Amino acid sequence: MAWFLLLGASVFELAWVLGIRATDGFTRFWPSLGVGAAMLLSCYLLSLAVRQIPVGLAYALWTSVGVLGAVAASTLLHGETLSPARICCGILLLAALCGLKLLP
Repeated sequence: MAWFLLLGASVFELAWVLGIRATDGFTRFWPSLGVGAAMLLSCYLLSLAVRQIPVGLAYALWTSVGVLGAVAASTLLHGETLSPARICCGILLLAALCGLKLLP
């Protein structure tokens, strides 16, 4: 169950990262409200997940889903460049996550 909570926290983290652009510096009410709600839900679900998942691993996974998701989404939605170097960095990030999970 904790892993599903962490997945939910990561999805909401990605939602607020992607939505923050629409807030225009938190000057637009509804986008700002949505981003704030996503932030709160993300942190709340993360706090529940770390009851059973080590906090270092949970935080690394939570932020990494946000990073990788933001890179992918900004490439698809905003036309940002996805260079070979950026792809390599994403692969390194995934390798680091595997190491955190699998190594003692």
